[in-house]
Amino acid sequence: MNPSSRPASSSTRPAVSPNSRPQVNTHTKVLDTTHGRILCIADIRGRLSGLNDLAREANAKAIIHTGDFGFFESNSLDRINDRTLRHLTMYSPLIPSTQRTHFLAPDNTSQAIRATVDISLLSEFPLLLSGQLKLSVPVYTVWGACEDVVILEKFRAGIYNIDNLHVLDEATTHCLDVGGVKLRLLGLGGALVPHKMFDNGDGSATIAGGQGTMWTTALQIGELVDTAQRVFDPTETRLLVTHASPGREGIMAQLALVLKADLSISAGLHFRYASSYNEFSVQSDLEGFRHKLIAGKEAFDKVWDSVKQQVDTVIDEHQRVLLDKALSVIERVPNAQGPEEPSWKNCWNWNLCDAAFGSLVLDVKDGRISAELKSQGFNYAYRRTATPSNIVPTPNSTTSSLPNATSNPPTKGSTPIQAEKPLSPHPKEIRSPLVPVASGKETPKDSSPSTPPPKSNGSGTPAPPSDKAEKEKQKRKEKKERKDRERTEAKEKEASTSEEKADPALNAPAPVFASAPTPTPASVPTPASAPELKSGKATPEVPSADVREGMKSPTTDSTGARTPTSKRSPRHPWTLFVKLPQQSTEADVRTFFGGETAGVTKVTFLANKGFPHQRARPFVYVEFGDDETMKAGLDKNEEKMGEGTVSVQIATDREERADRGGVRGGHRGRGRGFAARGFAAAGLTRNTPHTNGEARESAAA
Repeated sequence: MNPSSRPASSSTRPAVSPNSRPQVNTHTKVLDTTHGRILCIADIRGRLSGLNDLAREANAKAIIHTGDFGFFESNSLDRINDRTLRHLTMYSPLIPSTQRTHFLAPDNTSQAIRATVDISLLSEFPLLLSGQLKLSVPVYTVWGACEDVVILEKFRAGIYNIDNLHVLDEATTHCLDVGGVKLRLLGLGGALVPHKMFDNGDGSATIAGGQGTMWTTALQIGELVDTAQRVFDPTETRLLVTHASPGREGIMAQLALVLKADLSISAGLHFRYASSYNEFSVQSDLEGFRHKLIAGKEAFDKVWDSVKQQVDTVIDEHQRVLLDKALSVIERVPNAQGPEEPSWKNCWNWNLCDAAFGSLVLDVKDGRISAELKSQGFNYAYRRTATPSNIVPTPNSTTSSLPNATSNPPTKGSTPIQAEKPLSPHPKEIRSPLVPVASGKETPKDSSPSTPPPKSNGSGTPAPPSDKAEKEKQKRKEKKERKDRERTEAKEKEASTSEEKADPALNAPAPVFASAPTPTPASVPTPASAPELKSGKATPEVPSADVREGMKSPTTDSTGARTPTSKRSPRHPWTLFVKLPQQSTEADVRTFFGGETAGVTKVTFLANKGFPHQRARPFVYVEFGDDETMKAGLDKNEEKMGEGTVSVQIATDREERADRGGVRGGHRGRGRGFAARGFAAAGLTRNTPHTNGEARESAAA
């Protein structure tokens, strides 16, 4: 601890006795005697030009800021350590996302960051200092956890002075006369770090900091108490502005008690929502409030007990007075048996989110202070894509089918990664020709014959919660397979008709259509023959008996009702459609977009549907973790890759429809070639010793 003295308006005036203290540095500002609005924000992080915009949007006559203002200048970079510089680079709103990704790449060293980052990427304070940027309304701020202590010392010494910028500290207070209220501003800056409360670092007297960070000291707290006691006026309303939150830090809550604060505003938690509370609303009883204060006291006492003797030998008489006032704050714990503490219900607190995500407006009129709290909040849009087809069920769950809460947190820019679909328990594209269907509709087969299939309209017995997601995935897969089978049957029927016209020797019974007469029960073949499904659609030719033996589907207790078709699940919201100049791998695509730091979560190559023997076309869907990384990927459009250029655009359903060969219902080709390929995919004609005509003849036999 520095035993130096401190000037009249700060903490470096010559040592004086407690009985001959100079006048407090206090100022009164009349904003509007009738009605006024005060904007309260946190963590502007050097984007100081935004202060005027925010004040204009809120129609505010003044701004109160709770720290991390951006007190840095060009030579501050030499004093910031590597860890703090990386932190500032990560959260600076002045750095474009693509450039930030490059700076923070794992292979980018601290020396490379230091050589590339200049002050214009961290703070606009030099523009404010030079007069190129001016503040349109008065701004009252404390310093935060990431500031240059040298600049704050220059403000205290009077070297720096900026119009409309007022630094609230333990020796300086301001009073705003607005809307019939005299609002007394008391401020305490810096992070609350108990083991540093007796360490000044590079600061002098009461304030402390170094290497790009600042923290609160015990003497700073003591001097703030001294200042508040000397300007106390019962007609004023006291507002305590701190960087550390009284909601989390017991010492800050104790300070509010000693200062008789009516209101408090703080920051430092970086939430997406601001909070508004009094202790009565968040504590079950007064004992809960006392527990928070006692926990803060115990943390301080551990440090104080270890440094007490050393401190006693270096402090002077004036610092002894301030230290005693600081210790009185630590001892301020309401008595559980005494009268009720007024601030337990009467002191109201706001903890603000960062300026980029929200603000608080105090609307003061006719002596009443109203509050307007605005927060950007979490983005829950990702849950619209979290359909049962891409939610991974909770392992070993038998009580709930909800997604695992830890796998889909509502954090910024995060979207659940789609899970791979499980394999169907039935052979793909195979339908048993041996089981007659009594209804004119078909029902997907279920692996559990004793349980009716779930209905999408809510009828029937619902599936067990643990299997619900699995059954939904299976149901959609079987619907797709059934549609493919119906298209294949239609094409095969057309091919069969052409063959019969060309060869009159083929006398096999014609396929049954919706308009054909329904066969009588006597004409329905036995399982030994080849039955025709009364589905109203063409029935494929039946393979030989040896092939049929391995193609039987399990029987069910199905009612034969078809489940209504549902729409396809929405596409991942941050997906790009990429056309590559040549055949590439997933690793090539990820490397093209910037490697691990590009935010790519999934790469999907488009396959040639119906032509599995051909190579996949160089069309790719690339999914990203958030909107910013997707926009960065979009900037890769027309960049070189190998011998050609890459086309990048935002993915829509139009590309998918074009890739499938046109709109729904369009011509997909005619003739036997397409039908043969469809039956080959179903395993009905390929690698069998019979032709279609022979299959029909054996079916007729």
